[in-house]
Amino acid sequence: MKAVKVFLVVLLTTISLSKLHAQEQTTVAPKVNNPIPEVSKSAVTNDDTRNDERYRIGYQDTLQVIVSRHADLSATVSVNPNGMIYLPQLDIPFQAVCKTERELSEDIKAELKKSRLKNPYVDVRAVDQKSQAFGVIGAVEKPNYYFINKKLQLLELLAFAGGPNKESGTRLLVARTGSSSFCQNDKPITDEANKDIQLFDFKIRDVQEGKVNFPMQPGDVVSVLDADFVYVTGNVNKPGRIPLRNPISLTQALATAEGTKPASKKDSIRILRQKPNSTDREELFFNLKDIQSLKTPDPILQINDIVAVSEDSKKAILQGIVKSVTGGFGNLPFIIP
Repeated sequence: MKAVKVFLVVLLTTISLSKLHAQEQTTVAPKVNNPIPEVSKSAVTNDDTRNDERYRIGYQDTLQVIVSRHADLSATVSVNPNGMIYLPQLDIPFQAVCKTERELSEDIKAELKKSRLKNPYVDVRAVDQKSQAFGVIGAVEKPNYYFINKKLQLLELLAFAGGPNKESGTRLLVARTGSSSFCQNDKPITDEANKDIQLFDFKIRDVQEGKVNFPMQPGDVVSVLDADFVYVTGNVNKPGRIPLRNPISLTQALATAEGTKPASKKDSIRILRQKPNSTDREELFFNLKDIQSLKTPDPILQINDIVAVSEDSKKAILQGIVKSVTGGFGNLPFIIP
């Protein structure tokens, strides 16, 4: 009997101690730091940003769909013009455009669970990514269509094309055709406004110096324009065309042509300039000596200007006489001003 009483006392004591310990644990637990950190707003933003970087399927892509251990359900398919794909032995289409590979695989998996398989494994891969095409044409080193499956800026795309070549001018155009998949909130934009072609005009130097930070969209076409020219002809040492990569004045153009020859009409340099909305040209006359002595402003040339330097026939005859008398030793230009 005593043994029973002792057992009961020990049992009651053990139960009391257990309850007391449990209460202590309940009281102490809130003081322990939570091992799972709270998700901050900045973290959510970063996650969203990373999700935006994932490749989203486009209209011209080719997809490989693999259903593990079910070759009859696996296929390589192209995205239709309506943005859908069709799989063998499944009667319903799946929206593919603007889905990530994983999102599409989850859609297919859900359908297979309903109709055929208990726990299918589905893998989707965009094996031919043609929807993210960016075109670069014109005066660049490597004009081409570039298939790039990440976000990029205009300067990066220009670098892919090797940059402007020696024929380039000062400007480039970006044509936004709206002809390829562009996704917003995981859905393709199909409004009529997106189908219109938009043109954006930039100075190449502004792009290269980072003054222009222009985000590209799939389907954009960059056209690097050839340089415009002015022409120097007549009594100069190196006649020809001069690319207008920067504003150029009359004296700079003549210097690029390595100067005028002896016996030139420096007091009557002509600029032949095309009239607005016409094929006719007007003649403008300038005295080079007055420009060099700062009596007259140095005129800035315009696109397709022709600088014509005429020969002074009287001076040319005198130069010829001097040359024959001196046996060809120099033109002695100081004799004939």
